[in-house]
Amino acid sequence: MLQLLHIENIAIIERADISFARGFNALTGETGAGKSIVIDSLGAVLGQRTSRDLIRSGAPKAFVSASFDGVDGSLPALAENGVAPEADGTLLLQRELYGDGKNVCRANGRPITVSQLKSIGSALLNIHGQHEGTALLDETQHLAYLDRFGHMEPRLEAYGALFGALSETRREIEGLRMDEAEKARRVDTLRHQIAELERAELKEGEEEALLARRNILRNGEKFIAAISEADQCLSGGDEDGGAAPAIRQAEDALRSLRSLGAEFEALSDRLEALYSEAYDIAMTVRDKREEFDFSPEELDAVESRADLLYRLKKKYGGSVEEMLAYLARSKEELDRIEYADDRIALLEKKLAERKEAITAAARELTQARRKAAKKLEESIQRELRELDMPKVRFVIDFAEKEPEADGADEVRFLMSANVGEELKPIHRIASGGELARIMLALKNVFAAQESVMTMVFDEVDTGVSGRAAQRVAEKLARVSREKQVLCVTHLPQLAAMADTHFSVEKGEEGGRTLTRVTELSRSERARELARLTGGEAVSETMLRGAEELLDAAERFKAQLPEVGA
Repeated sequence: MLQLLHIENIAIIERADISFARGFNALTGETGAGKSIVIDSLGAVLGQRTSRDLIRSGAPKAFVSASFDGVDGSLPALAENGVAPEADGTLLLQRELYGDGKNVCRANGRPITVSQLKSIGSALLNIHGQHEGTALLDETQHLAYLDRFGHMEPRLEAYGALFGALSETRREIEGLRMDEAEKARRVDTLRHQIAELERAELKEGEEEALLARRNILRNGEKFIAAISEADQCLSGGDEDGGAAPAIRQAEDALRSLRSLGAEFEALSDRLEALYSEAYDIAMTVRDKREEFDFSPEELDAVESRADLLYRLKKKYGGSVEEMLAYLARSKEELDRIEYADDRIALLEKKLAERKEAITAAARELTQARRKAAKKLEESIQRELRELDMPKVRFVIDFAEKEPEADGADEVRFLMSANVGEELKPIHRIASGGELARIMLALKNVFAAQESVMTMVFDEVDTGVSGRAAQRVAEKLARVSREKQVLCVTHLPQLAAMADTHFSVEKGEEGGRTLTRVTELSRSERARELARLTGGEAVSETMLRGAEELLDAAERFKAQLPEVGA
């Protein structure tokens, strides 16, 4: 659960430490006091998108940290991001926000990205705000709600693989179908290109050898003069000896002194090694001289071949290897076009088989969804009864469509608010208060299947009052026995039901506006509940009413299991 939220320089909160408890935590305060800033801070440290405007005016950066305890180290989100809680189950998430948009995120001191922070945060805590009700009204999202409830991920993955194969076959067939005139033009082009490249008789690596040979042939006279002079110097001629014979004579001269000591023996060995190297070089130079055969005809042929390769490269690729690859692709394309009809026939057969497979898979997916829909309807109806909406009918409507990437189902959530009324889309039936309770019902049903330890409700009681507000409060109290609940509210019924109550107040200090978050005592809670009921002018009657509200809440909670039991 969330143990401590630390905030620095977020909007009008200069610094705050909020120690949340197990069970039901409520935050109340005047409109504009900064309650939503606490939720925004929590969203920031969980990796949600933030604005630079969130940084307190004049501050170089903002900082938020959230300490969780009892974290399950086996959570997939932790393993996938290389993060592990401490041995006692503690996990510390941190995020620094800078004015230039830079973010620094850490998990137990280990640097992570914002996306990793979001992945980890979503596995620990779930924030439900007023805006989430719009997702319930968006019928395009209803199928995703159902799939999430029914844990359809493995089925969707298997179905998606089949649909991907079907789509690929369709694309391949479309690629083979072309106008006859276009086909004839393309065949002529390919045959011309293939013939041109095959006449060239290209060989891998030939261009490098060709250019090296051309360089030597272009410098033939210079090559002969240099190699001849080197040969004369190393091997000598008719009139004088070269370096190699001279070294050999020196070696012979010193050999007779080897017996005079180690110094002369070493000197003789060095001369012997020097002669071996000089002799080897001399033979290599002589071989090069004898091998070289300059011919103007060869130079012309090399120049012509190099020019051909240059012209072909401008059309077919930057190297011989690329041109050979282009030739192979052209042959494959020509084969596909010339044998397209045969290929299309085979693909049509494969397409029919894959359509059968996708139809069967879609049917199985629909059956699984309908089964999950029944369970979801029952769960939602049960939740709605507990939220004082016993006469509301909630139904998941199915319609068939052509198989697409998400299956062959169109799903809508329909409801009837009163007995005898026909089922209609939620946005045409539900009032603000009804929509808030329906969303709360959905949230509770989904949360029961999730691993999140903490659920945050940001003014989800908007439009709810009277007995309905009491039922919402009781529902949150029940949820808080299994999961930690944080709720920002304006309703005294919800605040009274809390196990821990925080007041969010705005004030001034040093000419700056700031927000303070304070945990309230029993007497302070009564005064805050009275304020929520009647405004600033709190009377004794209001205080007695607030005390009665707290007493009633305590009696109700006494019937519930212990927190975390």
